[in-house]
Amino acid sequence: MRQKCINLISSVSLGIITFLFAGCTTTTTEYSSAVMRSMVSETENIMATGYAVISVQMNDNPAQQRLLSIRASKLDAYRSLLEQVYGQYLDVNTTVGEMVVQSDTFRARVQGVIYGAQLVSITPVGDDTYTVTLSLSRSIVDDLRHLYIDQMSRNNSAAVRKTAQTPSQMAQSKPVSVKRGV
Repeated sequence: MRQKCINLISSVSLGIITFLFAGCTTTTTEYSSAVMRSMVSETENIMATGYAVISVQMNDNPAQQRLLSIRASKLDAYRSLLEQVYGQYLDVNTTVGEMVVQSDTFRARVQGVIYGAQLVSITPVGDDTYTVTLSLSRSIVDDLRHLYIDQMSRNNSAAVRKTAQTPSQMAQSKPVSVKRGV
């Protein structure tokens, strides 16, 4: 009798645990949809939130620290908008020795222009953090992307014209320096 009770309790417990975990599963479609809902508002604007800690701001005056934190969180929100509009440039270097990863370094860079962003909120979080949320309309995002594509095509056209020079034209031209920021 005791063994039957233990088996029944085990079966019921297993069923409840299975039921609870089955409710917690998320498909990749649901996850992607949730991420997009947090980045895109009901009006189809792109949203970005920046964060900054108050206590790490370089000032002895607490009021000035709060203002600097708000400014830093706003810049962080702008960076997030840039990443959403233009993407990120990643420089990744992995060193493998004896079939074991020895080092793995990542550098990320984002560069671009953002205009027309609307300030949605400035919110203190706890006692030591501020968040700033910005919104950018879909039409401005489309304009920025078109401007970027136009600029890239002009730069590529200029590079093609530069390489199509004759040797005598190359000898007369000034050297070109290329800056690479990481």
